[in-house]
Amino acid sequence: MTSTSEPVQARGVDTRGLTLRQFAAHGVIVNSAFDVFIGGLGLIRGIALAALLSPHDYGVWGILVATLGVLARLKLIGINDKYVQQEETDQELAFQKAFTLEMAMSLAAMIVVAAAVPLVALVYGHWYLLAPGLVLVTMLFADALQSPMWIYYRRMEFVRQRWQTVVEPTVGLLVAVVLAVLGFGYWALAIGVVAGAFSGALIAVLMSPYPLRWRYDRGALKIYGSFGWPILVATGSSIVLANGAVLATNIHLGLNGVGALAVCANITAFTTRVDDLVASTIFPAICAIQDRLDLLRESFIKTNRLALLWAMPFGIGVALFAPDLIRFVIGDKWTAATTLLEITGVVAALNHIGFNWDDYYRARGTTKPVLVATVIPALISLIVGIPLLFVIGLPGIGIGLAVGALANVAVRAVYVQRLFDEFVFVAHALRALLPTMPAAVIVLAISTALGAHKTALEAAGMLVVYGLAVLAGSWLFEGELLRELIAYARRRPT
Repeated sequence: MTSTSEPVQARGVDTRGLTLRQFAAHGVIVNSAFDVFIGGLGLIRGIALAALLSPHDYGVWGILVATLGVLARLKLIGINDKYVQQEETDQELAFQKAFTLEMAMSLAAMIVVAAAVPLVALVYGHWYLLAPGLVLVTMLFADALQSPMWIYYRRMEFVRQRWQTVVEPTVGLLVAVVLAVLGFGYWALAIGVVAGAFSGALIAVLMSPYPLRWRYDRGALKIYGSFGWPILVATGSSIVLANGAVLATNIHLGLNGVGALAVCANITAFTTRVDDLVASTIFPAICAIQDRLDLLRESFIKTNRLALLWAMPFGIGVALFAPDLIRFVIGDKWTAATTLLEITGVVAALNHIGFNWDDYYRARGTTKPVLVATVIPALISLIVGIPLLFVIGLPGIGIGLAVGALANVAVRAVYVQRLFDEFVFVAHALRALLPTMPAAVIVLAISTALGAHKTALEAAGMLVVYGLAVLAGSWLFEGELLRELIAYARRRPT
């Protein structure tokens, strides 16, 4: 969101008569519509499958995600971000070089992950992990074939980009739910995810503006490698965190405990739709103005405030309504996960305070801060959470995640204040709480008055009250920002 369109014109982005600020505002609206739909599909999928599948089946899925799924992220070294940031004259060649590196990393990751599948089955003592694990490996190839979406991302052609992104979650949801109803158990999750990934890949290839070509370039490898190695190490630390937590839970509580972890992660993951929404809109724009710190600072503040209007109420809402969600929606079989779900709801909210700070460093070609801000919280989470797990059970892991989240916010505060002079991160964090706190106090008061044995109708009424109170608080504390966004959105591209 900037006041000028001059820098972005040099990148071949057609703002269609609008300033970049206005064009980005339109992008936020477009991405909001798509992300509400896509995020809703994800939430429905998580809740529906939690209701249809047993904790054991969810536990199997939790192990696969925490081991193979997270291990597969080793290929994510920021190739897409560097492609968006680059300024090469021949953009078709630039994409093909980036696609070549992405495909090479994906194929290498497939070999590593496939080799790890038997080891995972051996470590956890469950050989039925082998077959679905090998099926999931194929997702890496499908993911690389979705690279043409980067082209629309860089051009800020949000409608074309987002239509393509709808395919994967839609197909994945339909396949997974149908198979779960038919009694496929954890296979419903595995087949659903893979079917969605290949459907998205097919659409991306068919709609690619540039042909997919193998264009290996040693110079490009050096540039992308320099940009991506801190991200690779940071990803490695997240792998250690995820696998450490899941392995310890499996040892102490078995597959039912792992299933509880997976359910909480799936439900609270809905808050990350805000990350996708803002990042998909803003990152190409901040790459275009990477040398204008004044404009970067303004966009950081406003996009964070906008994102927190959703993420903070949702995360706090999960914490407030966790017992009701389990009792009336996904079933009492998840009762043991109640406290963990409450904690992870708060953690999800905390993680969004200054959540996209790293986009601003990546846009300026600097990724080492991402490494520091990932490794430190991951270590703290494990050091605190695993011992507590063996003492108090699942809530111990939650406490570890909460302490790690606080450390994450503290580290990002240092880097944000280092990038933007006179930025007061604490004031920014406190402001994020204002629209939600009155609503939370009202719901807690009503809940106390009703007691622990409220009916489903009373719980639904509380949810409506909470939503209305959040809307009122958002307009009261952030009305000026919302009016500004609405004003930009009214100016349509020509």
